[in-house]
Amino acid sequence: MTITQYVEAHLPGILAICTAEDWPSLPADPARAHAVLTAPGVTTVVALDGEQVIGFAYLQSDGHIQAHLSQMAVHPNHRRQGIGRSLLKYAAPLTGAQRIDLVTDTASAFYSSFDHRTFSGFRIYPG
Repeated sequence: MTITQYVEAHLPGILAICTAEDWPSLPADPARAHAVLTAPGVTTVVALDGEQVIGFAYLQSDGHIQAHLSQMAVHPNHRRQGIGRSLLKYAAPLTGAQRIDLVTDTASAFYSSFDHRTFSGFRIYPG
């Protein structure tokens, strides 16, 4: 396994993982997805098995204090092998931030294995 920064050639693999997770936002518009994954202040990294994308992490950061883990997923056939932890360890210093916030509804046990504090939060949909 190799972990590296995202390039556009990785996009189909990321979109396939998102589709398998039933996360429609990125697969709905691949051009927009690439723009999101490479936007200013964004760090996107991928885990590769050869050329195959087996996981990714997408973080947004102010570059100094705060980062937000927006999405992270590992292909189901490659889970429980330390890939998610490796993605975060590789990506965190690239953000320049001192801390990473995130919201999860499916992976609390995984994220609680990191040094952390738990907060209550909200996701607001401006409308």
